[in-house]
Amino acid sequence: MTDQPARLPNPAGPSDPLPAGLAGDPREDPAWRLATAFVLSRRSAHTRRAYARDIRDFYTWCHQAGLDPLRLRRVHIDAYAHELAQPQPRTGRPAAESTIARKLSTLAGLYAYGVGEELLDRSPLTGVQRPRGGQDSVSTGLTRDEVAALLSAAAADGARAHALISLLVHNGLRIDEALSRDVEHLQTERGHQVLRLRRKGGRTATAPLAPPVLHALTVYLAGRTSGPLFSTRTGRRVDEPAAWRLIRRLARRAGLPQADRINPHSLRHTFVTAALDAGVALRDVQDGAGHSDPRTTRKYDNPRELHQTSEKGPGRLIGPGPEWPAARVGVAA
Repeated sequence: MTDQPARLPNPAGPSDPLPAGLAGDPREDPAWRLATAFVLSRRSAHTRRAYARDIRDFYTWCHQAGLDPLRLRRVHIDAYAHELAQPQPRTGRPAAESTIARKLSTLAGLYAYGVGEELLDRSPLTGVQRPRGGQDSVSTGLTRDEVAALLSAAAADGARAHALISLLVHNGLRIDEALSRDVEHLQTERGHQVLRLRRKGGRTATAPLAPPVLHALTVYLAGRTSGPLFSTRTGRRVDEPAAWRLIRRLARRAGLPQADRINPHSLRHTFVTAALDAGVALRDVQDGAGHSDPRTTRKYDNPRELHQTSEKGPGRLIGPGPEWPAARVGVAA
């Protein structure tokens, strides 16, 4: 493999993929520059952060093993995958097959990028067998009672929290899809209130808003007609780390089991599972969740305690009912 970095950008910033403590200036390290170029080639901020974490973990492993990331062979990748399958220091458990598959997929993309830019002669991922990632979703879904408790906690927290949780639960959006929207993306289509989305991969879509979501958004926006849909008191867009912290805090306040494992994807998981349990057609659930592959939707097809409602269809699956708080929200945070 060659290690010429001439064609790669050399930006500096707080999201450097390499870990601190490497010898020399990381901005002059070809492996760091390859990683940075690859990460910056992704359009989604969420994807960039996820790729940076995976590459940082891998580069840290290489550094500890005395390996140059640009001079690896398949045997090294196999060794890394084997180590991931052992009990991890932080959790005491092996990484899930889906996690290993994701990390290897990130590395495959990294090295394919290097080959495509003629920085590497070959990819060490060639021929590496990757786990299939398991048949079920590994995120934590919620029961109907748990969703009701979470919505109650959100309503007590404030109008913004209640609107965000309502949107995530009833529409199953990815957190970046929700936070990237502006008020102007709330529109009327054929007499229905919808939210225009930019899905994963740059696809556009519209999400019909169920009455509880529309009510929560109306209370929260209080007549505001522009700017980020979810904003801070200073008008800045709410970011993903803040949303994660909010959901964790609300989960603890609601007394949910495993509250520290609840995250934005848990609400998406709940939406998909509720739809499948309600007997909604797989294709309709796939469209509602924005999955490009029905196999992704099928991973959620597990028994749950969520019950069928009178209206079947994505966005109308959870509530409203007497246990679902739709009003009495506090002042927006």
